[in-house]
Amino acid sequence: MAFTDVERTQLEGTLQAYCERRIPLGVRDQIRLEYRIRGETVTLIERRPPRREPGEWTASVVAQFRRDPATRQWRLYCADRNSRWHLYEEIRPARDLRVLLSEVDRDPTGIFWG
Repeated sequence: MAFTDVERTQLEGTLQAYCERRIPLGVRDQIRLEYRIRGETVTLIERRPPRREPGEWTASVVAQFRRDPATRQWRLYCADRNSRWHLYEEIRPARDLRVLLSEVDRDPTGIFWG
């Protein structure tokens, strides 16, 4: 099941606020935090400028959130070095995505931000 228009608007507001809070305005020419929504999956992506001009910004996945359509709860996933997703088992699923975003912020295992 896809998000309703209201759910998508709320989701985008939550994610935009998170990305803006996480990366200070003064360094956004050096690092960006973006998100991609696909179906009921949200992926956080860190972008950095090219090392040599010209070029595209590089992209590294940070975290992924998947909403179960049956329970409407979010689960948090982390990527391995090959960018394969694995369930992050340090936190339970949550109905509120902000709970999982807080876990990514805290990053007690160092798996999201290193």
